Amino acid sequence: MPAMVDNARVLQILPLIPDARSTGEVISLFREAVVGLGADAGVFLSCLRDDATRTSFRSLWACDPSWAADYAFHRRYEHDPWLRYASGDAEPMRSKQLICSSPEEIAFIRAAAEHGFASALIAPAPSSVGLSRVGVLYLGSADPERFEGEKYPQVRVLARSLSMELHHAIAKSMREELLQGSSLTEADLHLLRCEAAGNSSKVIGAAMNLEAKTIDSRFQRLNAKLGAPDRRSAARIAHLYGLL
Repeated sequence: MPAMVDNARVLQILPLIPDARSTGEVISLFREAVVGLGADAGVFLSCLRDDATRTSFRSLWACDPSWAADYAFHRRYEHDPWLRYASGDAEPMRSKQLICSSPEEIAFIRAAAEHGFASALIAPAPSSVGLSRVGVLYLGSADPERFEGEKYPQVRVLARSLSMELHHAIAKSMREELLQGSSLTEADLHLLRCEAAGNSSKVIGAAMNLEAKTIDSRFQRLNAKLGAPDRRSAARIAHLYGLL
């Protein structure tokens, strides 16, 4: 890796990310970390699958804006071999070591190279909910040999740490947005915890000195707040967003 690597600066940046007050501040720290790791560009993607039909993507871009536009316009996420890799493996990996599984993935690699990712280091960010929430960091360079040499092991470790911190920052932001947008109360969260523990309306009602039908009515209102078809789905959404 002939580019300058500033491990000390990256180590200073990492603990600042969780306390960032805005997405803009996170992106600023992200950009600085990308430079500190000797890369030319960086992207972080977070994929949250609420259920079998609904997937939410969040992203942070520290690269040529045209790549963000291309990625969205051509729906690159549908054939992103790096995201596919992160969905099944937790180890950082250089992009040249990954094998494309389709012509669409080959097209992705070519497009990425045109936007500053001729070489890339892929650093997955696993979560406690498995494949329902996947995060992945892409560090890129126009230099095909950038992620080689004696400094690679250090960059690999720091990239893993950066990926996890960015994943935490996005998860925190999504959790706060859900709380504000749904107007969930502490009483709602208590009900969701009871549901997650497998308690019936009768059991919950007995503990709260309420009738089971009253608990059912509260769950109906709670489900509407989260746009969930039933209480089980509501509890799953709350778990995925870190509310429980």
